Amino acid sequence: MKILHTADWHIGKKLHKHDLYADFDLFIKWLCTCISTNKVDVLLVSGDIFDLANPSSEARKQYYKALMQLRKLDCVIILTGGNHDSPAMLDAPKEILRELEMHVIGGLPPNLEDCIVPLKRNGKTEVVIAAIPFLRDSDLRNATEGSTYEDRLEAIRKGILNTFREAAEICKKNYPGVPALAMGHLFAAGSETSDSERDIQIGNQAAFNALQFGSYFKYIALGHIHKPQRISAAVPVFYSGSPIPLSFSERKDEKRLLLLDTKNGWIPANIPVPAFRKLLKISGTIEELRLKLSSLEEPFELDSLIEVELKENLYNARKIFELDELISNFHAAGYEIVKHRATFLQQIKGATELYKNSQPLEDLTPKDIFSQLIEKQKYDVETQEELKAAFNELLQEVHQSENA
Repeated sequence: MKILHTADWHIGKKLHKHDLYADFDLFIKWLCTCISTNKVDVLLVSGDIFDLANPSSEARKQYYKALMQLRKLDCVIILTGGNHDSPAMLDAPKEILRELEMHVIGGLPPNLEDCIVPLKRNGKTEVVIAAIPFLRDSDLRNATEGSTYEDRLEAIRKGILNTFREAAEICKKNYPGVPALAMGHLFAAGSETSDSERDIQIGNQAAFNALQFGSYFKYIALGHIHKPQRISAAVPVFYSGSPIPLSFSERKDEKRLLLLDTKNGWIPANIPVPAFRKLLKISGTIEELRLKLSSLEEPFELDSLIEVELKENLYNARKIFELDELISNFHAAGYEIVKHRATFLQQIKGATELYKNSQPLEDLTPKDIFSQLIEKQKYDVETQEELKAAFNELLQEVHQSENA
């Protein structure tokens, strides 16, 4: 039996207010081809189907459209909820989806046996999946289990451990001798995160030790961490990672899916996900930025998104103006600048620091303070006078508005 592991689709995600709907559509189109080519029997999606608990109508439309595209491939689909998902929203249509061989477990059900999905072939159960969704605080601890911060963390860790142990016992009892796999959506100790992952369970400090998964499950398919990686444990424990980059910190990740073939063992093969767009982070002086932005490579299928950071040694208002002008005048087919900022290695001192050991600020006029700040910079006399004149005009406008 061939089982494909993915996670963290984050349908509806925006990157610096830029919609990633097109990225997800292209991913699903590629995924369908991948499933067909590799003759995949089962698709596991380990949580964070949506980016928001209350997704937009467009995001929901994409979700159901994707399920229908996948359903045409005669592939069993098992989806679990993540910390971004609303359990109630995911669970609402599960009875209908189950008739289409799509098993959705949005939140932890009262009866853990409802998370156990047997996979049959020719009437015989070949593999059983313990599809465990994201475990919330309310699933894991009672109100009476300690009131201190450390008590709460320990109760959460213990709750995760007990849930997986109980799932293993159910599989062992109801399906003796049948290989069992588990799905989970959690933060495992030792995993590497990216900027797009939000804290879970008290700021990720309730990290679960993967060694505590034990040795019963043949493979554990995890979601939540977007960087693909293997976690040290007694059995193969893998994060598939997100299939598309969800932040600029993921721009160098090699996105992948994981394919298990139960005939060959329990170590998955990597299937690289093609890049549909590029995320670029460009930094340097204003001259270096001009050069880099004028020598971009051939564009991808979708517009590549760029973060620009100006890095200069000394603060210079003219450089900020030049940066803004560079961004405004940037036009390159297949590229879009979505964020820019300026960083100065030797930051200008604030007014409070300048006058810390001399006059109180309340005894000085705004013009006095601005003059002192300007004199601390290495501007020529002409530039200083231009800046002071501009400041005076702004100050006059403020006074006029106050007196109006």
